[in-house]
This record gives sequence, C-alpha cells and structure tokens, in this order.
Amino acid sequence: MRTAPIGIFDSGLGGLTVRRELFELLPREDTIYLADSANAPYGEKSPGEILHLSRRNTEWLLSRGCKLIVVACNTATTNAIESLRREFGVPFIGIEPAIKPAALESRSKKIGVLATRGTLTSSLFANTSRLYASGIQVLEKEGKGLVRIIESGKWREDATKELLKSLLEPMLSEGIDHLVLGCTHYPLLIPQLREFLPGSVKILDPGPAVARQTLAVLNSKNLAQTGERSAVHKVFTTGDTELANQMLRWLGYSQQAQPLSF
Repeated sequence: MRTAPIGIFDSGLGGLTVRRELFELLPREDTIYLADSANAPYGEKSPGEILHLSRRNTEWLLSRGCKLIVVACNTATTNAIESLRREFGVPFIGIEPAIKPAALESRSKKIGVLATRGTLTSSLFANTSRLYASGIQVLEKEGKGLVRIIESGKWREDATKELLKSLLEPMLSEGIDHLVLGCTHYPLLIPQLREFLPGSVKILDPGPAVARQTLAVLNSKNLAQTGERSAVHKVFTTGDTELANQMLRWLGYSQQAQPLSF
C-alpha cells in the first residue's frame, strides 16, 4: 500500500489549496484529486445530500486504489467524515475550522470565522467552538456566494474584494485579531483579504495543518512512500475542465484536468 496514491476530494476546486500543501510536505506521494464542481457548493445542501456525495466520492477514489482519503472540504468533514470512517477501511483526514489555535493565540479574545452555512450549522463546528473557545467571542459569517464565484473563475475580480469587505466589516469593527477560513476555497482569496485587513488580523489557512496530519498518519500506519521517486498527480472534475485547468495554471501546475461523470 505504500505505493498507492492519496485520494483527495472537495466540493470543487478549493481543495487544490490543500493539495498544494501536500505537495510541499509529501513530494514523493502520488495523488488523485476529485473536484465535484458539478455539485458545488456543498455548503448549501442538506446533511443527507452531503453524506451521499461524500460517500460516492470516497467509493470512486477507493476504486482507483487510494490508500488514504483527504476530505479537503470543511462542509463534508463536519457533516460526513465520522460516517465515512465507520463505513470504509482506510484512514481519513478531515478539515475543521482552526478555532482552537485562533482562540489560544487571540489577545483581543475575539475571532472571526468565515465559512459556509453547512459548516457553521454543523454539530462538529458547535462542539469545536464549545470545547476550545471558552471565554472567546466567536463572530461567524457565512461566505454566501464566495464558492460560486471561485468555481466560476472570478475570484480575482474587484467585485469579489468588495463582497469580502462587506462580509467582514462587522467582525472587523468588533476588533477581531484572527480570521479563520472555514472553507478550502477561501485561501484563494488571501491576496484580496490582505489588501484591506489590518496587519493585526492573522489569517488562518487550514491547509498546512492538514498536510502535517496526513504525514503523521502515513507514518503511523507505515503507508508513506520511501526512496527517491517522481510523484504522479491526477485531477478529475465533474464540472468544467477549462475552469479547472485555469485554476491549475494559476496555482503553477502544468497538468490537465480530466472530465469525470457519475
């Protein structure tokens, strides 16, 4: 199983930000990335729909021989990962909003969370806030429309920055000193965020922590690749392949996305 690929899925192209971190930390590991852009955003779907899509994505990645699955989607993690772990016999790495480090580091005792509705209304999000944010004011905001903007390839337009300003202004006026990005699509917006966020506000991107956890699990289960080798990476999308290729080029990758239909 050491030579098998790592499977990664997201509701769309946002999980490529996690895949980028995996590349950096695990350069020998093959990956297969599934972007379910045809069904994005998951954050607007019911918990039952999210579980169904997550189960289907997992089954497809396992059919390709994956040894470990990274659920590179906050909404799918918070709504489905426990069921996936019970149903399938491979390790799963999920993504949760980085409330714990934000709460521990905050001096103002006020942190902001920008996430999808599916994440903000999940029991896992509520439990994480209760466990780690005692004495901390957590200001939540649904990033309504942001996933659709990113999936349409328009995330670098001025209108997107103006939307971000309007979404975040209430929590900025309250004096947050940490902004937790609760969706893997949102790190693509960091350049715009840095243009107007005060320097005192730290942005927390979940990608690096996911990569570290993936490495730890691979090592603990003796699944890590060994020896010098060139990794093979594949990207599949249920949506528009040209938009996926545009995203890959912007992230600095030369490979082409392949179409996928279920």
